[in-house]
Formats: sequence, C-alpha cells, structure tokens
Amino acid sequence: MAACLHEAQGASSKMAWRPSAGTPRASDSPAPPTAPPPQGVRGGGGGTRKRLQLDGPEGAEPKEDFLSHLLDEDLRGSRPPRPRTGVVPPLKPSKVVLNKLHLCEDRVGPAARPRTSRRKTTYLVSSRIRRQLNVLDDQERTSDEDEEFVPSGEEEQEEEEEEEQQEVSVKRSRRSTVTPRSRTAQRRKQVAPQTLRQATPSIPRRMLPIPQPTNVLEEARVRLHVSSVPESLPCRETEFLQVYDFLHSKILDGTGGCMYISGVPGTGKTATVQEAVRRLQLAAAEEQEVPPFNLIHINGMKMTEPHQAYVHILQELTGQKVTCDHAAALLEKLFSRPSPWKRSTVLLVDELDLLWTRKQNVMYNLFDWPTRSHAHLVVVAIANTFDLPERVLMNRVASRLGLTRMSFQPYSFRQLQQIVSSRLNRLKVFEDDALQLVSRKVAALSGDARRCLDICRRAAEICQQGSGVLVGTSHVMEALDQMFSSPYITSIRSAALQEQLFLRAVVSEFRRLGLEEATFQQVLVQHQALCLLEGLQPVSMSEVQTVCQRLGACRVLLLESNRLGVLQRVRLNVSQDDVLYALNQV
Repeated sequence: MAACLHEAQGASSKMAWRPSAGTPRASDSPAPPTAPPPQGVRGGGGGTRKRLQLDGPEGAEPKEDFLSHLLDEDLRGSRPPRPRTGVVPPLKPSKVVLNKLHLCEDRVGPAARPRTSRRKTTYLVSSRIRRQLNVLDDQERTSDEDEEFVPSGEEEQEEEEEEEQQEVSVKRSRRSTVTPRSRTAQRRKQVAPQTLRQATPSIPRRMLPIPQPTNVLEEARVRLHVSSVPESLPCRETEFLQVYDFLHSKILDGTGGCMYISGVPGTGKTATVQEAVRRLQLAAAEEQEVPPFNLIHINGMKMTEPHQAYVHILQELTGQKVTCDHAAALLEKLFSRPSPWKRSTVLLVDELDLLWTRKQNVMYNLFDWPTRSHAHLVVVAIANTFDLPERVLMNRVASRLGLTRMSFQPYSFRQLQQIVSSRLNRLKVFEDDALQLVSRKVAALSGDARRCLDICRRAAEICQQGSGVLVGTSHVMEALDQMFSSPYITSIRSAALQEQLFLRAVVSEFRRLGLEEATFQQVLVQHQALCLLEGLQPVSMSEVQTVCQRLGACRVLLLESNRLGVLQRVRLNVSQDDVLYALNQV
C-alpha cells in the first residue's frame, strides 16, 4: 500500500517537471501539498482513491496526470521498433492504462480486491468457451465423417499414405497447424465418391415369391378371404344394373347427379358400385361409346375431419395438396368454370354419415356441385342408415341429394350359400350340411356376407390343423364358438332377464332407426313392448334406468351423463351380431 502511494506521488512530481509531448500539460501553479495519512488508518482501495482524489476545485488534475504518466512510461518502455516503411502501428492507450490500474490494485492488497477477480472470471469464461468449441468441432467432425462416401480399397490405401505424409509434415514444421476438420475437408476434396451410404432405413425386399397353396384347403382359404376380388357378384344383379345404367347415362350426357345407396353392413353396397365402375372403365378403355372419366373414392372412416374430403378430392383431380379452406375455394372455382376439355368425374363417398357437421356444409357442397352445369360431377353416396336424408340432413341438403335412392336388403341363407359356393368355384371343401349351417346362422343374425366368409375361412383352418379333408359341422361349430366367444358375450349370457330384454330393445331400436345410437326414452318404449310380448309385467322407469346403469357399468353399453334423464343417449360397445348371438344361445 505504501509502495503504491509512493509511486503515485513520484509520478505526480515527475509529471510537473517532465511533461511528455502529446499529453495535456498540468497548470503552472504548483500543486497543493498533500497532508500525511493519519495514523491508525489501514491501507485499502478506499484510501488509495482518497489520495488520488484531492479536495478543492482542482482535485481531478492529479488523476489525469497520473494516467498520462503511466501512458508515457508504457509508450517509452514497450514501444515496438518502427518498420522501415515508416508506418507506426496504432496503439490502444486505454488498454495500457487499464492494465496499470489493475496492477496497482493488485499491489494494494487483498482487502481492496473484489470477491471474484476479473482475471479469474475471464480465465474461467475463456476455458468454458474453448471446451464448447472443442465439443462443436468433434460433433462436426463426426457428422462430416458420416456424410462421407464409402471409398474403394485402393482409395483407402491412398488415404492412409496421404495421412502418414501429413503427419510427418506436421511433426517437421511447427507452424503448420492442421485441424481434424481441415483434414476432413482435404480428404473430401481429394477422394472421388462412388457409392452413398443408406442413411434412411428401408423395408427389406422379399427375396422369395409368395408361396402358392399346396392343397385344397389352403386354396379355399385364399379364395374365402374378404380382400380377394371375385369373378362375379351373385345375388346383386338387379342392383348392379341400376347403378350401371345411372352412371352410364350421366357420363354419356356429360351431366351431373346424385345417388344415395343405403343398407346394413355386409350387403354388398360398395362392392356393387365398384364393379359397375370397373365395367365402365373397361368400356372406356376399349372405346365402346363411353368417354374416359375420373374416379375418386373417399371413405368417411379414413378422414380425421370431415373437411379433409376437400383436400383428398383436389389432390386426386389436380395433384395439389393445400389446406381445407383453400381446397374448398379451388374446387368451387373448378366446378363453376366451363371447360371444353373437362372430363366427367365419378365421386364415390362411402360412410356418408361420418361427414356430418353442425352446419352440414361438407355434405351441402358435395351435393350442390353436381347441380352446376359445368361441373360434370356424379356423386354416389353410401351409408348404413335408410332414412338419413329425412332424419339427419337439413332441407336444403336433402333437396340437393335428390330422389334417386336404392336400398340393399340383408342376404338370406340361400344367397349366402350361393356366395360361398361362387367363391369356392367348384372346389369341393365343405360338406353340404356344414355350409348350410353357416349360412343359416349368419342369416339369422345379420345377413352379413363378410361374417359368413370369415367363419368359413376359420373352419377351413381348423380342419387343416386337424388333418381333415372336408370341413364338417363340428369344425363349423368350433369356428362359431371362437368367433363369438368373448367376455362381453359371456356377460350377456349370464345377465338377468330384464337386462337381456333391455339389450333386445336396444338392438331393435337401432335397426328401426338405422343408426348406432338412440335415446333412453326410445329404448324404454321398445322395452315395454317386449315385456308385453313376452307376457311380463312392464317395470317402472326408475327400474329400467337402474338396469341401464348396470349394463353401462359392465361396459356393454356406452352411456352419456345422467343429467340428461330420458334424453340420455345409449350406444352398444359390442356389435349387434354378438348381442343377438349371445341372446339366442340363452
């Protein structure tokens, strides 16, 4: 502390006699004498600052003289030699003065230093930055190596020789600093790429073809699969002709129109329409008086949102993929503007009831576009509800749907037997009694052809596992038990009488409405009618509501909140076929 003060006093006295050129001179009047430091006062940073800052109007001059003196000493002692060209390199006096001040503070003592030294903090920060840069260099090096191409064997040897030469040159010359990143760049420039690594995973290709069926039962299983396309559609000849004539007339005339097809699941609605369209496409390809047309098939079950139908239709027509609102605007312009080269478009809308919205704008646009004179759009809508236009659709939507409607009735047991026989195509696999048993069981439940094909296919698998030749009634009964055996069916079989009657009422109400849900009040009316039909005394509404809550607790039914009362909506958590099968087995 005393040494630092003595140096500061000496610097101020020297500046009075030897002022340096280029620095501001001190005033001619001598500086006022400084008082000696009082005894008992410890040295510190505060005492040094008080020594440098004197009282009075001229107290700031000794500090400036001290800073200029430090600057002069640094300029005299550490000034580099001038180059031959005569250009003096620029100096930064501020950094020199700051370094002197830090040096003076270090001499004063630890009491004047702050808790964290600036030099230590700077060192820590710089070390952290250096470590982060090293990590980034390592990551870039690994990424660059991953993006490199795989060289051949000769090129790898050349790379090794070049790397050895580079290592020798690095050892000899100290000035050459080659980083791993620069080595990677040099290697990329020198090596010519040939084959690129497979960065994205891919499914391995099938090395062997699909095995062909080796016996009669395997051939029957392939033919009875639902995805296999049959050669013909039996038992739907009348409906096929009606759909074919409707589409053929609209495509020939170049006009638009709508057709609504309804029926329970598994009655061949979609398959019949697709077969009619396929025949028209074959006729258009052979130029048999049928102009070419576009086919678009959308399914409401595959749409995450009803407005996604606009995006799918626009993408099929133009190949563009935009947002829902933009697609609706573009389709509005496309179907409103005349064009002499515009083809007719057949739009097949499956599961129409799933495209329902509160404002029903999607259904309205789909049925309104065919009414435009320049649209050339034919819409075929398919749903499971018979009276969907009258019950669900608004008047402005139902009026644009029109009156061209068709209803597909469930298959009878003879029709189901004929469908299975046509699929087998003279392949003797089933016994006559076994095939008739399957047909009658499915026809009594729902008349679903897909369920009948699944049961026959499972029976063929069971027969093949037992090393049988023909599928008999025992195989069919085992397949029926496996297809309809579930915890829900077991719970329905062991339910109370009123619970079983309530489930019957739910199924009958669903079939009457053509929907998959109904209100508790509607089911209550059916339940009371069934009680009178069975010769039982109708129970009160509170008891029926308790029965409904018990079935909901077993998750056989899906119920809304109890606050709605009789307007509470009821849905089945199992299929109607399973419910009827379980109730018929009781």
